[in-house]
Amino acid sequence: MSDKIKKTSENVSFSLSRWFRKLYQNAPTTFVVTFTGLAYAIFLFGGGLYTLIVHPATAYSTSTATYFLYPDISYQFVADTFISVFLYALGFFGMLALYQSTKSAYKPKQAYMLLVIGVTFILISYLFLESAVYFKQHPTG
Repeated sequence: MSDKIKKTSENVSFSLSRWFRKLYQNAPTTFVVTFTGLAYAIFLFGGGLYTLIVHPATAYSTSTATYFLYPDISYQFVADTFISVFLYALGFFGMLALYQSTKSAYKPKQAYMLLVIGVTFILISYLFLESAVYFKQHPTG
């Protein structure tokens, strides 16, 4: 009976060591590293760290209106973070579409479509971010 237990324990230790060896030898792909880094950068640019540390209010609602953007530069709502992260991500996807359009030059229709989509995403992102900053600096209009 002890031989059977010894063989089982040897197999378990061998399989665990093989699993740990695979875990340490496999490196994450460049796509995973790049995506993680960009997601972290967009999170920081959008004010995610501020939201995690300060715990601001989600939004402000009165009887006549609901405010998602705090009307001052020095403070923000949680909705400010979500809006800015979404707009930064939209701008990033626009840049990615522009890059993909340069890679498909042999397909002019696809390249033009990606170019238009990329420029549109970038313009939408830029205009909405600028209007949000303008609203924060001039809350009355």
